[in-house]
Amino acid sequence: MKNFKKKIEILKLIAHPVRIRLLQELKKNIHCVSDLVKILKLRQSTISQHLALLRKGDLVDYYVEGKERCYFIKDPFVSELLEFLEREHYKALEVPKCCPITKKRLK
Repeated sequence: MKNFKKKIEILKLIAHPVRIRLLQELKKNIHCVSDLVKILKLRQSTISQHLALLRKGDLVDYYVEGKERCYFIKDPFVSELLEFLEREHYKALEVPKCCPITKKRLK
């Protein structure tokens, strides 16, 4: 159950459009903040605030290269979750035949 609670916390943490976009870019490659500013066309302060939250949640980490902080995804669940979200889901699930509503439609 502990692992499940952690996954719920991760879902809460990434449930923001900017953080999703940041993680999608970091899934592709390691990026410095200046790269992310250019790619996402957002202010540096906005990106830094969201990266700080992701880092506090232990989802990303960084290393220093010169004056730049270069970020990468640290938690493998995040990469798997992004892959799932990027997948196309075309087919709806079928309603079970034992369902009272389905039985009414079949008559």
